[in-house]
Amino acid sequence: MIGGQADDEPALRVDNPRLVVFGAMLASLLQVLDTTVANVAIPHMQSALGATPESVTWVLTSYIIAAAVATPLTGWLADRIGRRELFVLSVATFIMASVLCGMAQNLEQMVFFRILQGIFGAFMAPLSQSVMLDVTRPSKHSLVMSIWSTGIMIGPIMGPLIGGWLTENWNWRFVFYVNLPVGLISLVILLTQLPSLPRIIRKFDLFGFAWLSIALASLQLLLDRGNHVDWFEAGEIWIYAGLVFMGTWITAIHFRQTKTPLLNLSLFKDRNFVVATSFMIALGAILFSTLALIPPLMQNLYGYTVMGTGLVLAPRGFGSIVSTLIGGMMMRRGVDLRISMGMGLLINAWSLNQMAHWPLDVESQTIVATSFVQGFGFGLVFIPINVLAFATLPAADRTEASSIMNLFRGVGSSIGISVVTVLLARNMQISHADLASSVTGESGGAMLDASSMDRFQSLGEAATTMVNGEVTRQAAMIAYNSDFYAMMWMALLSLTLLLFLRTPKPQR
Repeated sequence: MIGGQADDEPALRVDNPRLVVFGAMLASLLQVLDTTVANVAIPHMQSALGATPESVTWVLTSYIIAAAVATPLTGWLADRIGRRELFVLSVATFIMASVLCGMAQNLEQMVFFRILQGIFGAFMAPLSQSVMLDVTRPSKHSLVMSIWSTGIMIGPIMGPLIGGWLTENWNWRFVFYVNLPVGLISLVILLTQLPSLPRIIRKFDLFGFAWLSIALASLQLLLDRGNHVDWFEAGEIWIYAGLVFMGTWITAIHFRQTKTPLLNLSLFKDRNFVVATSFMIALGAILFSTLALIPPLMQNLYGYTVMGTGLVLAPRGFGSIVSTLIGGMMMRRGVDLRISMGMGLLINAWSLNQMAHWPLDVESQTIVATSFVQGFGFGLVFIPINVLAFATLPAADRTEASSIMNLFRGVGSSIGISVVTVLLARNMQISHADLASSVTGESGGAMLDASSMDRFQSLGEAATTMVNGEVTRQAAMIAYNSDFYAMMWMALLSLTLLLFLRTPKPQR
């Protein structure tokens, strides 16, 4: 049972805790994998589903919005219908929705099934985190959070590689079908090994949920649609911004006044938890922004294939695994977790600074090495923050706390991706204008290789087109460098949050 356990005893006793951890981890990995695995299959879906380039993006947007809206419900639903029951229902429905996505015949069906995936997938990450903490001893919490954090980081990295391989060698529909065998393993483990807990009857805060959902959905739409419609040049963006402001304001006032808010506000009285959620915003922004920038950089400027991009980025995952082992060793020896996090942020800042100086002819070995170092740095930050966030919280609050942290991580990643996308487009325009203004006949020829010099002198308009293409490439590289440089400063600024963290003994 939860609560009142002796020192170093798990909050929830199970016959085989390692098997439960494995099953919960598989479920969590499925959810984060699906945030990126479908991206590379979008062009194939467009033709198969008869969609336009504009409308097919709803395959991704619908999943993100549904997950954001559903995540705050995790704590209430886990109490109301039971955590085991919700976990099993989520995995089973996620599997079913994945198969239906693979069978979709038109865009409307695909979007509906992706919404279903997003809703039930939103519950899986926080439930897996709380279950893994509850079935293990407090002395092993750093280890299980290392495992969970590594999965959360590896999933988005491996998603494009897996999706690309399945799309190129099989069919884009297998991007969704692959969830079936993995999901069934997780489902069987949870059904047979995870015990039920007493249910807690809590009044549902419909008003608070409605306005929070409006705010979250509007924020995701604003961030996702903004770049397509030139941001505040379009009326719809002003509507989304107004709904975000109004929904946030009403929700905040309502949560403070109602006796039964949807979210447990007492969690925000815990300093470590508040700082951890702030860290999640920063980490989500840095990690997912980098993952969003690198594939187009690799494919459009460096000429890598989808599979090639995945292979040179795979060392990020290996770096995270190595840092998991080293971080766990440091925690077992009593090293202050803030030292590990500080080291991780500095390593990340260094790797981003290296990326900010990449040229157009950067070698693949450099990309591999930088990816490994960056993954290593993220592991040193991501794992301790998940340990510290729950160190001072009662076991009964873990599910809701985990859902809030996952929500903040998702919001941070959405904001980060939108910001770097805007910066990329604007810096590209500025750099292109600056470079083009300084191009003369002599300097334009110098930008081309020696074999093209004679043709440049005689081709006239065609030569101008060739030079413009090279200017565009150079401007794009400068814009990518600028984005990486901005994220480096974000990593350095995140160091200030360490001043507010404390490392108390776990409260059980």
